[in-house]
This record gives sequence, structure tokens and C-alpha cells, in this order.
Amino acid sequence: MRRDSRAAGRAGLRLADVAERAGVSLATASRSLAGREGVSEQVAAQVRQVAAEMGYVANPHARTLAGGTASVAGLVVYEIGDPYFSEIASGVVRVAAQHGWSVQLSHTEREPSAEVAQIRLMRAHRVGAILMAGSGYVDPAMEADAARELAAFQESGGRVVVVGRHHLGSDAVLPDNGPAGESVAEHLLGLGHRRLAVAAGPAHLTTIADRLAGVRSAVARHRLDADALPVVHAPFTREGGRDAARRLLDEHPATTAILALNDAMATGVLSVLRERGVAVPRDVSVTGFDDIQVAQDLAPALTTVRLPMSEIGAAALELALRPASARPRRRSTGHTLVVRDSTAPPPDRADHADRA
Repeated sequence: MRRDSRAAGRAGLRLADVAERAGVSLATASRSLAGREGVSEQVAAQVRQVAAEMGYVANPHARTLAGGTASVAGLVVYEIGDPYFSEIASGVVRVAAQHGWSVQLSHTEREPSAEVAQIRLMRAHRVGAILMAGSGYVDPAMEADAARELAAFQESGGRVVVVGRHHLGSDAVLPDNGPAGESVAEHLLGLGHRRLAVAAGPAHLTTIADRLAGVRSAVARHRLDADALPVVHAPFTREGGRDAARRLLDEHPATTAILALNDAMATGVLSVLRERGVAVPRDVSVTGFDDIQVAQDLAPALTTVRLPMSEIGAAALELALRPASARPRRRSTGHTLVVRDSTAPPPDRADHADRA
């Protein structure tokens, strides 16, 4: 009986009750719980603590029906099942919880028309921010419709942050794609590999263009012909990696190292090599990109470059919760080369070392 009474009391709590207990105005209490600007972090933390102690839960639907926006971040990802996006989403959710926000997730499968449809749906739901957590497109025309929708959303007071290089006028968190591509290629070149090949994702994505540019930069620095580097474009998935590996092995049988431009593709490359009886790394070295959680559990464990995906997601929402600036802000991330068991010197170099 006591529990029911307590629950009923909490259900009747108003924001005004929280404001009175915290000793702040109603507007300050509202901004504090919504994570809006105009309130110091110390005051906002005090209001959130009081609200938690009282058991107050904000009603975002009431605010939306009143014509405002909800404390909801709309997160647009390309592939829900891709660990890259799930780790980014974990960072977004973590920051959202800290600020009393929730997250609405949508899935577009890398289709520009689906992106536009999801943006429109989020605007209809009056979300407070939209985060685009996927690659931009090399051709700006592919983002033109999304750019118009997001510009209108920002003009109405919404906040937009993108992850990756886009042709959009908004704040952005930029993964270290180019420098990371250089790092992983330099690792293989340093081991003595000269017959490299790349299993790349779709050519129209800026993420692929940037990672590939980094690889080619390292190749050129070693006085090799970067334009002659074998590259196969395929879906950014395990099956895409399998298709790319088959083509590379059939068309370039002397290849001693395959660089997959994400870890999902690398798993597909490894599976094809295993099926064909090609030993990794004795015969062919394999590298990935991103360092998703399963990379270290593969056999052999995958050499890759780590991007801080969870931190990228957190940084994106943190930017969205800040007041808009006169010019779009750019926040870069670092990367770490993670050397594991899938890379070694090429067979000719290894044989020479054994003889010595």
C-alpha cells in the first residue's frame, strides 16, 4: 500500500515542484532537465539531482504538443547491425543519459532517399537534434535533398551534427580516416610488402575515398605507383569482403597483403583465404579498419587501426547540446594502429630471414 501511495505521489509531481525544491525558476529547471544552453553546469546538475531524488520524470510529449521540441536526439545510421554504428550509438546514448535526453534510432541502408525520409520523420516528431552517423557522399548532389531538410531544421532551431565528411552546413566530428589509412599501409610497407591490394567499400562514399587516399599516400611515399594499386569496391560488409577477396586473388595472385577498409570486410577476406588454403599471415597478411570488438577474437587476431567510435558518438551529441555557432565547427579524432597476428613480413622476406 505504501508503495502504491509513493508511486501516485510521484506521478503527480510537476516541474514547478522540482523548481521550487531546487530554488530556481521554472524556466531554469526546464532548461536544466532538457540539457539546453543558458544554465551553468553546476545549476543544471543540482536540478537533475533534485529531480532524481523526488522521482520526477519529464514528459517530452507535453513539450512537443505545446509546439516545442522534445529532448530527443534522432540518430541516423546506415546499418544497425554494423558494430561500427552500434559503438557510435553507445556513445550517443551515454551522453544522452547524462543530460536527460533520449535517443531515437533510424536505419537507412546507405540510401539517400531513405535518409531524407528519416530526417523528415524526425522533424515531424520534433526531435531536438539530428545526428548523421554515416559517411557522406563524394558527389554533393547525392546529399542535396538531405541538405535542404537539415538546413530547414536548423533554421527552426534544431541542432545538426554529422559524423564524417559531408557536404552539409553543420557541425561535424571527423574520424581520422586519411591518417589511419596511411598508418596501416605504412605498417605493411615497413614489413617489406610491395604487392598490396585493397578491399574497399563503395566508391561513392567519402569515408572510402579518404581511407583510400591515405593508403595511396603511404604507397607513393615508398616510391611505388599508387595508381597501379589493385582496388576492388564492394559492399561494406563481410560478404562484400568475400567478393573483393575472390577478385583480388584471381586477378592478382602475387598479392602478399590485403588491406580491407573496414573490419567487417576483413572478416570476409579471412574466410576466403581460409577456404583456399592460404595461410595468414605466412602467405598473405590481412589488415582491417575501425577495431570493432570482435577484431581481437578472429583467428588470427586482426591487425587494424582503432577509431574511438564510442567517443565519436559522445562528441557528436555533446556538440549538438552546445549553442549553435556562426560557422560550422569541426572536431577531429585520433587513431591507433593495433598490431595483432594477421600481419607478418611477406613470404620472400620471411624466407630470407629464415635462411639468415
